[in-house]
Amino acid sequence: MADLHPACAPLSFLLGTWQGAGTGVYPTIEDFSYAEEVSFTHVGKPFVAYVQKTKDAGSGLPLHSEAGFLRPQPDGRVELVLAQPSGVAEVLEGTVAGRDIQLFSTAVLGTDSAKPVTATERRLWVDGEVLHSSVAMAAMGLDLQHHVVSEMYRLS
Repeated sequence: MADLHPACAPLSFLLGTWQGAGTGVYPTIEDFSYAEEVSFTHVGKPFVAYVQKTKDAGSGLPLHSEAGFLRPQPDGRVELVLAQPSGVAEVLEGTVAGRDIQLFSTAVLGTDSAKPVTATERRLWVDGEVLHSSVAMAAMGLDLQHHVVSEMYRLS
């Protein structure tokens, strides 16, 4: 494996594969529980690759997935470029402070068949050995509000 690019050092706390569980809510859907797996990897370039997938907690059927790249910038800033199979693409910018990343969308685009999403906010933070993830979303004509939250543990 290639050495971690020096620009990615602030993101090194994420590296590896994490698994856990979460819950989701939104006014236009029924509340749900899910199992989640995320992986953060690198190839020695100035980015960290991100892949996420979820399954229904009861049935085990696939729910959602997304993939993208965290791009560290000078002065503790970070960018996330993200694509979803639902036809939504997000560009987010934010900050890394210790083991806490906060991101705010600068652009959210969708295909003609995608549900309308106009804004997102994401937070990733590690407390002890637990990776926490939360997402807020403005979609379906509604204002930005909490959507999902999860807790995961590193597999390796």
